[in-house]
Amino acid sequence: MESKRLTFVADFPAAQLQKDFSHLVQTPPSQYCEVCVIVPVCNEAQTLTATLTALLHQVDLEGQRLDLRRYEVILLANNCSDNSAAIARNFAQQHPDLALHIVEKTLPTEEAYIGRVRQILMDEAYRRLCSLGRKRGIIASTDGDSQVSPTWIAATLYEIACGADAVGGRIITDHSSRAILDPYARACYLREVGYRYLIAELETYLDPNPYDSFPRHYQHYGASLAVTAQMYALAGGLPPVRTPEDVAFYRALVRVNARFRHSPLVRVVTSARQTGRTDIGLANQLSKWAQMGQQQQSFLVEPAAAIETRFMARRQLRVMWWCVLNGYQPTHRSVVSLADMLGVSSQWLVQKIRQPYTFGELLEQVEQRQKEEEIWSSRWKSVKIEQAIQDLRSRLEPLRLGSSHEQQISGCIQKFRTKLVLRVCSKHFSA
Repeated sequence: MESKRLTFVADFPAAQLQKDFSHLVQTPPSQYCEVCVIVPVCNEAQTLTATLTALLHQVDLEGQRLDLRRYEVILLANNCSDNSAAIARNFAQQHPDLALHIVEKTLPTEEAYIGRVRQILMDEAYRRLCSLGRKRGIIASTDGDSQVSPTWIAATLYEIACGADAVGGRIITDHSSRAILDPYARACYLREVGYRYLIAELETYLDPNPYDSFPRHYQHYGASLAVTAQMYALAGGLPPVRTPEDVAFYRALVRVNARFRHSPLVRVVTSARQTGRTDIGLANQLSKWAQMGQQQQSFLVEPAAAIETRFMARRQLRVMWWCVLNGYQPTHRSVVSLADMLGVSSQWLVQKIRQPYTFGELLEQVEQRQKEEEIWSSRWKSVKIEQAIQDLRSRLEPLRLGSSHEQQISGCIQKFRTKLVLRVCSKHFSA
């Protein structure tokens, strides 16, 4: 069932990528290149050396030095007013074994935003991997203020080898920058991390994904985001939005039923600065939380009951979509209960579920309809995050107890699977 459900997307044509490839890098990629790392940079002089050093010192999952021929780095310094590009060039001269390609550009005002820069880079990475015939070659994104873990590339390759089409890495803020945050902003940040983790765990019980099993996290952001060249094309490339382009890309991947893995093995440390490059992002959110503290405003979020209902309804919708895919013709009567749970009209749902959508497309249609009908938003009122965390823990406790035996069995299977893949990866990475 799962195999057919996940591969059904093959019946849908791939969206066309923008054909404005400008061949940012003239030097051909190494024939051994499997991963193309892209790094958008705008005035990152203070952190860039650390970023590049982390990419230089990559090891495999057994701690052995990763063959530098198996990956390359493309850095685009766009509209910089500092010496970021000079720092990158100097680093490249000092470490000639690392395939580090540096491009400087001054983009017109209408294109000088992170979404466009990341799109240019990912399109270039796609072109280079295609030139090698690597459909499962990996486009891996990070940022100029982030330092990837030593096993960042190896862990990403591991997840792709396990069947993922795309991987979101765990992004952690560095302790020093987090320590100097406004106290209320820091408290809000830490609470949101806990809240989102609890939601991710609840999701694995109520609407499990075989390619994104627990333990997992909730992040799919540009500081650590990887995708195969094949899936990048199928999703239509990075959407042409200003920001958040990474979230828009994740939604595009979901739309085509990509097997997305939120991997705890793939890790990145990033800055918790409060002055960001965009109006939407962590820096902006930290500033808002600081203002909320000054104004004594509570941090309000979606309640646990709404989250639980959404996951249960989504699972039922998935089952019904699967039945339709296999010839079942839904009636108005058969979807009344599900439509009520989703907060959409049953007549609309019958009509939509009969269309030849992927499940990701259908779910997106439902979420849009929920906003239009406003039944869902009127039914669930926001609560203080402290209360939501407490309620999520209460809901998770019986689920954890009930699945403990099942987890022991699956854990044994997972350990065996991990050891097997590690052996394969170790042989694969050895020079």
